[in-house]
Amino acid sequence: MPDIVIVTDSTADIPEELSEKYQIHVVPNYVIINGKGLRDGKDISRQEFYEMLPGMNPLPTTAAASSGEYEQLYANLLHDGAEHILSVHCSSILSGIYSAAALAAQAFEDRVTVIDSQFLSLGLGFQAIAAAEAALNQPLESVIELLLGVRRRARVIAMLDTLEYVRRSGRVSWARARLSSLLRIKAFIEVKEGTVFSLGEARTRQKGIERLMELIHKLGPLERLALLHTNAESDARKILKELNPQLPTEPLLVNVTTAIGVHVGPNGLGVAAVVKS
Repeated sequence: MPDIVIVTDSTADIPEELSEKYQIHVVPNYVIINGKGLRDGKDISRQEFYEMLPGMNPLPTTAAASSGEYEQLYANLLHDGAEHILSVHCSSILSGIYSAAALAAQAFEDRVTVIDSQFLSLGLGFQAIAAAEAALNQPLESVIELLLGVRRRARVIAMLDTLEYVRRSGRVSWARARLSSLLRIKAFIEVKEGTVFSLGEARTRQKGIERLMELIHKLGPLERLALLHTNAESDARKILKELNPQLPTEPLLVNVTTAIGVHVGPNGLGVAAVVKS
């Protein structure tokens, strides 16, 4: 058991091999299908979920793990020898996950630190990974400082194949979603300071892919990169191949977690990156 243990949630999209390598504890959120709560990434595979999603009616919903689940995990980790827990989570503006973790941390005085990543997917995941790497040989203050440095330089940009799922979750109007569907518009969004912003639109998927690549190039030199998709692996691999990035770490290819995919829908593409300092 490391002295400093990193905890995050399943919206971090950290590949299992990396969470195991760095002993990052990932708390699953829930996707609720026909009233049944399924643990994100545990009770239903991502591929299976996206294949089923277009035919689901009503649309699935999501729920954060409870504060009780976090409190039990923190208690177990401290009992097993952890000196301190650094718990980093999805944007508090976008989800109640941070609040659940922060409430649980109150039971342990100053032995648990909870941080709002201001991101989701690998925008969060890269912070947790960097913290876990630093925790191997650095004190807590340095680990937190490094994590916050990654947060400042993180970027998450996505192209939605359709606005239908955002509409069904109540994020955009029916009229706009209908118009976008008729015109085959692909919407671009960016997560910034915990909030989702519009980056405009593209008329076709091919134009959208070209625009996404332009946006990635404009980020400049990168420390870390992940190509994100919602069951659109072929397109994501093509983008990664054409980018052929020169990075200090291997780029990741990630099928986005179901808790995010409920709102994005299938065939989405995106990028999570950490810009070089």
